[in-house]
Amino acid sequence: LRKMNAGTQVQYSVVHKQEKAHEDSIWSVAWRKCGTEDIIVSGGVDDLVKVWVWRADHLEMRSILEGHQLDSHIKLWDLERGRQLKDIETGPVDSWTLCFTADSRYVVSGSQSGAINLFSVENGRKESSLDARGKFLLSVASSADGKHLACGSSAGLVSVFDVTTGKVVGNLDAHAMPVRSLSFSPDSQLLVSASDDGTLKMFDFLHSTSAVGTLAGHASWVLGVTFSPDNTRLASAGADHHDHSDQVWSVRYNSNGSKLVSASNDKALHVYECPMI
Repeated sequence: LRKMNAGTQVQYSVVHKQEKAHEDSIWSVAWRKCGTEDIIVSGGVDDLVKVWVWRADHLEMRSILEGHQLDSHIKLWDLERGRQLKDIETGPVDSWTLCFTADSRYVVSGSQSGAINLFSVENGRKESSLDARGKFLLSVASSADGKHLACGSSAGLVSVFDVTTGKVVGNLDAHAMPVRSLSFSPDSQLLVSASDDGTLKMFDFLHSTSAVGTLAGHASWVLGVTFSPDNTRLASAGADHHDHSDQVWSVRYNSNGSKLVSASNDKALHVYECPMI
């Protein structure tokens, strides 16, 4: 797990380890402020989604969301009540990556057919589809201003779309290997990509298709990346599994950037203290 700022690397200190958080590998994690509570949600290969509350430097389990499998379905949940709201069938092609649009009106999925599909949160219907040139999509991201969507493919291509027109803003000269994760900066001006080639690339995507910077530091695949809320830092996770005993798939900051959570194949969640700049 690495933090990168102005070309420097800092390793954060672990404040809590939730061992055996799942019965199998954990591939995704999210951290959100819900009212006064800090909520962490983890998704595992054990087909479970778990909802945790971060309180007094510990994780307390709130609920377990069951019923998942590799069945080409997207499930929407009420986190407060722990109940399923919708079950969206995405068709014969699996959905491998998801995000919400900035206004929370749509769920965005990336598929192995190379399409970005937008599903209505209100009625579950597919409202539109964007063509990413037929490559297996491993990552999608939505900009905070709601204007752009990005996708990363197994071929290393990153495409950015204008949400209003559905047209490609740019096909970025990103990587020659799969792009596992994408993150827009909170001010929606930059996009960073994480790849199996062991690097992260930063793009000023509105002005150029070439990277404005390349960040190294991982010894293997880079599997996750995220911006800090204050727009000054990046955190990345990789197959070189610093602090964890197996590769780290996902990493997310809390709402003020003072903490960070990581999810790993070792079935554990780690929470880190992040020195504020």
